[in-house]
Order: sequence, then C-alpha cells, then structure tokens
Amino acid sequence: MAAGGPVEDRPEVRIDRSDVGRRVSVRRVAEFADGRPVFRDVIGVLTSWDDHGLTVVPRSGSPVSFDEKLLVAGKVVPPFPARRAPLPGVSPVELQRTAARGWPAVEQEPLGEWTLRASAGFTRRANSVQALGGPGLPLAEALATVRRWYAARGLPAWVEVSTPGSPEALRAELDRLGAVYSPTLVRVAALGALARLGTGHDRVRLSRTAGPDWMSLYRRVTDDPAVEEAAALVLHGGPSVWFATVPGAPGRPPLAIGRCVIDGPWACFGAIEVAPHARRAGLATTVMAVLAARAAEEGATGAYLQVEAENDGAVALYDGLGFTTSHTYHYARLPQE
Repeated sequence: MAAGGPVEDRPEVRIDRSDVGRRVSVRRVAEFADGRPVFRDVIGVLTSWDDHGLTVVPRSGSPVSFDEKLLVAGKVVPPFPARRAPLPGVSPVELQRTAARGWPAVEQEPLGEWTLRASAGFTRRANSVQALGGPGLPLAEALATVRRWYAARGLPAWVEVSTPGSPEALRAELDRLGAVYSPTLVRVAALGALARLGTGHDRVRLSRTAGPDWMSLYRRVTDDPAVEEAAALVLHGGPSVWFATVPGAPGRPPLAIGRCVIDGPWACFGAIEVAPHARRAGLATTVMAVLAARAAEEGATGAYLQVEAENDGAVALYDGLGFTTSHTYHYARLPQE
C-alpha cells in the first residue's frame, strides 16, 4: 500500500489539521484493483480532519471523506481564480425571492402569494410577511390577518414592501393604518471582481457551520435560548451556505467573520463582522473576497447583499467594493391593535 504510516512520514503530504478551512488539493487511495492502489485527486475546502478522517468539499458534488491512512499527498492551493463575467439578469422580484431562500424563516405560512415568516424575533427579514404578489384577500383583511398571525407569536407585525412586486395599493393601506417604514438597499456587484480584492487570503478559514468562535463575534447573539435556536436554524438555512473566520490569537475570539449563501448564479453576503480592535485593516474585504472565490467555484457570477439605508459606514464599504444599488424595499411596522 502506498500510504499508511504517520502523516509526518509522507513527504508529499504538506498539510495538517491546522489547515482545516483552507482550499487544498489532495490525493488519496480510492480503491484497490488487482491488488494495486488506485489514486484519485480532489480539490476543494478541507472542512474537517479528526480521528475519523478527512473531508474535502469539492467544486461540485458530494463531500469526499476518507481515512487519514489513505492520504498520499496534499497541499494548500490558492482560492479559485474567479473569471470576469457580467451580472446575471434578474428582476427585483426574483432577487427578493432569492434573498428569502438564503435567509429562510423557521416558520413559514402562505397567505395567497404572500409568505408569513417567523423566527422568534431573530431579524426582521425572518420575521416579516414577504408581500410579493397578491394575498388572495382584500388588503385591509389581509393586513388584519397578518397582525393576528404575528400577535399570536408575540411578535410585532412587519411587512416587507417591494416596489415593484407588492400590490400598488399596499402602501396607501399601510399609511392609513399608521405604519412606520425602514428602507433597505439591495446592492449588487460582479462576483469575479470581488474575489480578486483583499490581501492575506490564507488567513481565512471556511466552514459549513457557524461554530462557537464564529458566533462569539456575531453581533446578533442574545441570551434568549429561543432566539439563539432560531438564529442557528436561519443562519444554516439556504442552498449552499459557507461561513468564513479570520482566527485571532490562540485562545482568543476571531478577528473577523462572514457568511455567504450560494443559490445558482447569485451569492448573498451577510454577517460581515470585524472585532473593534481589528478594524480598518482590510479584513472585511478579505473575508468577502475568499467567500466570493468559493461562490465562483460553485458557479455563481453575481453578488448581492442587503443593508439598511441609514448604515452609512456599511454603505461606504460596499461602495468601495464595487456594489451598486439594484433596488430599495421597505419594512413597514404595523402599530399594535
């Protein structure tokens, strides 16, 4: 057999457990034919390496897991070389629906073409009715149903109003009820250009899960177990979710984190956080660049994110990364009855 001794005795194995989260190229013994080993290679993110073996997530297809004894060669490789490509064609309505899939509420219920969403109060996006299309009821009756649905869950009634997308008369009916509005910008950028930004990409580690270290820097962490449970479900929901971490010093919290969910040609970015003492060092850009490279490896060509219109600091950051505004939608909060 070509491999079987300790990793340190195999000179072609130039990776170890500290490289979990990096993009690697590995060769392993996949099978034996006529008593001879058959080798296979895989390039992807090394998502785990423990006493049970290694797992590598390739560009497409299922994760590849194998025993450490079958590892023949391995090395860290640069992020995927994302190519320049135009933004995918999409309407604001389609992008709103894509965003909902990338941040799926714990509880969802249809109201005609609308979708009632609740997640124990974790974020407005996961606790608002997405009012795309018609509700199948007169608007006054539909909004009364919305208020009752959220009141039954101890939540305020938020309505996601999109133009275009929501009924034309919805804004007037919300005004009549005394709703208060908060605007949100949907911003887009070419993924290839984003993947080439930043420096020190080798500092970033990718994972399929948001572990305790990642969550320790996430600013929406609370002490409410119900909210934390909902947060974990929402954060890990979506077609293809990746979490990025820039580790801090041993035993210390991470310096930066980020999340990306890939859905066909689009990659959504969110939860980009940098520890206060590590800001203004380009870590947010680097985190987004590494996530963008992974999204490009899975076939995405467009990036989008949602940012509150009054968050001037975040808007300025995304301006510098090449993002432009696709459209604006509003969260309308209905007064309690």
